[in-house]
Amino acid sequence: MTVPTTALPTGAQFPLLGLGTWLSTSEEVKNAVRVALDVGYRYIDTASMYKNESEIGEVLHEYLSSGKVKREELFITTKLFCTHNRPEDVEGQIKDSLKRLQLDYVDLYLIHGPVSFSHDMKEMLKDVRVEDTWRGMEGVFEKGFAKAIGVSNFSIEQVERVQKSAKIPIHNIQVECHIYFPQFELHEVCKKHNISFTAYAPLGSPGRLEKTEVNWEPAPCPLEDETVKMIAEKHSKTPGQVLIRHLMQRNISVIPKSINDKRIKENFDVLDFELTEEEVKELNNAKHHQRIFVGDFFKGHPEYPYKLED
Repeated sequence: MTVPTTALPTGAQFPLLGLGTWLSTSEEVKNAVRVALDVGYRYIDTASMYKNESEIGEVLHEYLSSGKVKREELFITTKLFCTHNRPEDVEGQIKDSLKRLQLDYVDLYLIHGPVSFSHDMKEMLKDVRVEDTWRGMEGVFEKGFAKAIGVSNFSIEQVERVQKSAKIPIHNIQVECHIYFPQFELHEVCKKHNISFTAYAPLGSPGRLEKTEVNWEPAPCPLEDETVKMIAEKHSKTPGQVLIRHLMQRNISVIPKSINDKRIKENFDVLDFELTEEEVKELNNAKHHQRIFVGDFFKGHPEYPYKLED
């Protein structure tokens, strides 16, 4: 089955389901991308920070050169790391990513986060603003290195500032989004500006919960939520499939991360059912609203995006 798409402001079609590759390295990620492409995924999300662009590039080259997939069928996203947020650094960074990915362009290039650091990560660069980095992003878009550009982990205020100063508007935003942190307000702002929306950690990142102070009792994570489990049973689906489908029906692109063959296939098996309006409403009304990815390391920078939530 074909993955449904939503339109980017550029006119390109953006898949509503892809493979996330955070914390996937070396042989793990190569196998994951092969399995995903064989199943039918065409959207792969990575980042220079993940240190796996070269491995993903090997698999993409293998599939493209053999004719298994065509470049125009793929949607590849990568990201600019915060050590190179100065506008003059952006072009060199995307060129390095393209070399590792063995591609002439990426379909989407994102600023990974609004907080800037020195190249060696030892010093916060408090004079670099999100508007500055965006100028560099506009340059790589104009030169064709990226077919679309966007941001990740930005606040509403930062999105509004970039939009106000931009020559080329934001095409996409990628943020933490799941039933326990649904991002309704940010999503509405993005709809107003015609910015497409991507959810990372759509299942609530259960592996990360053990390392955080998030308190989601009695359900330890969205996968254990009683409403989710009840809806899943009704549709003969898994809780994870219900969570993915819920976001897709909000017209949000979803990039669940997995290196498990069975889970990669399972996450793709969401195209043959739909949640009812009532079920969507029930999931929208989930009890807990708490962020997992708080970015403590970035606190103290004027561009720390979550300060208004503290």
